[in-house]
Amino acid sequence: MKSNLLTIALLLAGFIVQAQDIQGKWAGILDVGAGKLKVVFNISKSATGYTSTMDSPDQGVKGIPVTSTIFENSLLKISITNAGIEYSGELKGNEITGEFKQAGRTFPLILKQDSGEAKRNTRPQEPIPPFPYHTEEVVFENKKAGIQLAGTLSLPNKEGSFPAVILISGSGPQNRDEEILGHKPFLVLADYLTKKGIAVLRYDDRGVGASTGDFKTATTFDFADDAEAALAYLQTRKEINQKKLGLLGHSEGGIVAPLVASRSKQVDFVIMLAGTALRGDRLLLLQQELIAKSMGVPETEIAKSREVNSNIFAILLENEKEELAKEKARAYLKDFMSKNPPSQKPAGMNEETLINTQLAQVFNPWMLNFLKYDPAPALSKVKCPVLALNGDKDLQVPADANLSVIEQQLKAAGNKKVSIKKYPGLNHLFQEAKTGSPSEYGSIEQTISPVVLQDIAEWILSRSF
Repeated sequence: MKSNLLTIALLLAGFIVQAQDIQGKWAGILDVGAGKLKVVFNISKSATGYTSTMDSPDQGVKGIPVTSTIFENSLLKISITNAGIEYSGELKGNEITGEFKQAGRTFPLILKQDSGEAKRNTRPQEPIPPFPYHTEEVVFENKKAGIQLAGTLSLPNKEGSFPAVILISGSGPQNRDEEILGHKPFLVLADYLTKKGIAVLRYDDRGVGASTGDFKTATTFDFADDAEAALAYLQTRKEINQKKLGLLGHSEGGIVAPLVASRSKQVDFVIMLAGTALRGDRLLLLQQELIAKSMGVPETEIAKSREVNSNIFAILLENEKEELAKEKARAYLKDFMSKNPPSQKPAGMNEETLINTQLAQVFNPWMLNFLKYDPAPALSKVKCPVLALNGDKDLQVPADANLSVIEQQLKAAGNKKVSIKKYPGLNHLFQEAKTGSPSEYGSIEQTISPVVLQDIAEWILSRSF
């Protein structure tokens, strides 16, 4: 599951100029303590002054529009309404020296003119064609949803009978490579496994890439239906050993895989990479706290955020009707804000807009379902072999809080084919990391630790199904 990282969903808008011409690309490095993020402002001239967009290359975000920007007497001021962010700096020569503020915290940020594209971080594990195995572009149907899912099937050889695994991505719209911040974890994983003699099917999420459907309205249960459609497709392929056909899910995919296995006898094994066993609301509260701490957010702010989120989640869980829950959540936020007014209200954003922004993050189909869903009951119904892996620096799906529950649920139901492993020094993407903070993901060259790749392949090949 991908976090919101440092919230740079920035809305920046027009520049008003009365001095130097500041058209062009301005870039700087934002040091947030637990990692560094490149920030780029793209400024162009319009009939009324200047317009601009913002990029955050390390987060894979481009073209974010600007809300409010003032440039007078060499002083630049930018207000970022929906994230409570402000930037102010002074233009001297080819540099703008200033400060970036968010949620009461201040970071120095120097912007310099940047004429070239952001240099792409090297990804040494990413395979380069031609590949020493057979690949095939495939399309299969989820008849229940009436959609077509497109993917890539990798086979050790064009003919044969191979064990096979279906890769299921984490939360958020993902392509078949589970591409994030310049990394392609599923491409690296598929390449490694296929070279070891294992067939791999990976596919674009519904509504992403070449797959049809609407991602915005989909829930975890819909993604489980998509995975079942992939399973049904591989059952039609003569190259697949039908007694060695399994599912590998990462993050939210680690919820989907056991859910499918709990209701299908056709799944011969399950691999959970940073899969969770906690109900969604509990996982998100824990995730938010750990990530905030890694970014150096003050304990008082963390406590306040946890109070608000836990109360909003409780309202949602206690009220089955969405409109009633939203009405109660709105009243709670209004009361909370009256008693705890923000020290810095985002420019141009009134109380009603702030509340609507908060509610929109919770009241959407995926989040409403995720917060309520408890993976434990499905785990207790999984009878096939299960391999559950986590990194001890994972701040999104904490290892200790989840691995113990996964093992407990599976073994309590009589499943004796359970393998659990926690890796020291690995983060949510199974990279070798310093802190585990999501802000590190893009700056790390490694895509997946070689030890994890080896363990997955050896576990699949050693199974006696």
